[in-house]
Amino acid sequence: MTPPAGVVFDLDGTLCESTQDEATLYAGAFAAVDLPQFGAAEELWAALDGPPDPDDEQSYLAAGFRRLGAQHGHRQVPADELAAGLLDTVDRSAVAFREGADRALRAAGEHGPVGLLTNGPARRQRPKVESLGLADRVDTVCYAGDRPRRKPHPEPFVEVCETLGIAPEATLYVGDSLSYDVAGAHGAGLQAAWCPRSPGDSEGYRPEYVLNDIGDLVGVLGRTEHAEQP
Repeated sequence: MTPPAGVVFDLDGTLCESTQDEATLYAGAFAAVDLPQFGAAEELWAALDGPPDPDDEQSYLAAGFRRLGAQHGHRQVPADELAAGLLDTVDRSAVAFREGADRALRAAGEHGPVGLLTNGPARRQRPKVESLGLADRVDTVCYAGDRPRRKPHPEPFVEVCETLGIAPEATLYVGDSLSYDVAGAHGAGLQAAWCPRSPGDSEGYRPEYVLNDIGDLVGVLGRTEHAEQP
């Protein structure tokens, strides 16, 4: 296996997490339509089907509200309005580094070129990048939500490697999703480091590295540097 010459990070759930209170977000949805609240935020998240569509986040959330309304015995739930109310309550800049992310970024920057590849569009993700000061810590940012193809399609992975000037096989992609980050990286020829938000089964995927903490990337890069020495 080729030692990685550079590192590309996923954003949400990998480098950062929201600091907004989920109950406040959920309550904001109902306040927007002046409707008594039913259910709870964790029930809505459980009712959502897969990852959000970067082009239509409102419809994605609305489908969850419809399912949740049916589960609570409500008819004709104003799902689109609830979804819009929730999105209006979201502060995109209210994020913080995941524990260990600062160390991982520092180690990656000392090791070689660093990129950021996120599936969301710039209008939604740039406030997070700016809030975290990431523009000064990475060499390129790719907002795949604004591209014709998104993860797990190989195209955005190849694009970010070309921008960094590193061959895909010499690039390590770090992310928290097996089906989007690991599958996408491998499909484009990159190496993958899976960093789940909670311990779990790799479901048959075979990332080159499994990080219990994103800060463990420091050790991974240290080992590869040692392996490169004669």
